[in-house]
Amino acid sequence: MSIQTVGIIGAGTMGNGIAQACAVSGINVVMVDIAQAAVDKGVATVAGSLDRLIKKEKLTEAQKTSALALIKGSTNYDELKAAQLVIEAATENEELKVKILKQVDGLLAPEVIVATNTSSISITKLAAATGRADRFVGMHFFNPVPMMALVEIIRGLQTSDATHDAVKDLAKRLGKSPITVKNAPGFVVNRILVPMINEAFFVLADGIASAEDIDNGMKLGCNQPIGPLALADMIGLDVCLAVMEVYLKEFGDSKYRPCPLLREMVAAGRLGRKTKQGVYTY
Repeated sequence: MSIQTVGIIGAGTMGNGIAQACAVSGINVVMVDIAQAAVDKGVATVAGSLDRLIKKEKLTEAQKTSALALIKGSTNYDELKAAQLVIEAATENEELKVKILKQVDGLLAPEVIVATNTSSISITKLAAATGRADRFVGMHFFNPVPMMALVEIIRGLQTSDATHDAVKDLAKRLGKSPITVKNAPGFVVNRILVPMINEAFFVLADGIASAEDIDNGMKLGCNQPIGPLALADMIGLDVCLAVMEVYLKEFGDSKYRPCPLLREMVAAGRLGRKTKQGVYTY
């Protein structure tokens, strides 16, 4: 299948980032959200991001104009009918995603591929909520989408080879480096990353080193651009805790036990950058 138009459900951080990546690559985009204000904000965010690329001389004014012309914002789900691929990028809430997927499944032609940008919810389970399980796939972009090269292509139990290949090809057209992943909690990156963050909290709680020294140790010793505790603040400590709890439940393995200090900080409302205080103060 030749994908000429991509539909995106959700104009937030991930949705507008995916829209930008598609439009800059010359692909038509239909970006929908429930409120016009959200759609307008999403388009404005893309414009601002493109302006920053112009200042860095990575994009021309003409390229910005061309990219923005390819993005159509709407609150009408019927506009998604023009797409050969629809990517659901709504809030990370299973009930909400299932509701949205059932709604769009009834609108789209049978051959249209549907993808979800979920970072934690079972692709197999979400696929079962649609009538096109063989044409359903996970397409996990990383934030910020325009800058991050990785896309995890997650196959549900029912995902066909043709669906996987079409989405992988699209990721390459966007200039991304896709990896193929089986459906499992956390997929690949978060399965490794979040337990590492959790272990950093155990090291901090045990008083082995200060937060600054833990982060500096990982940056200098493992060539990481940001330490695990600072990264936790960026992600949100509540998100890190929720992911660990999913792993503990799904795998039933004590190695995924959330650090008590992480639990305590979340209970105190110290969630990281979004609350101005987490491991560090902002």
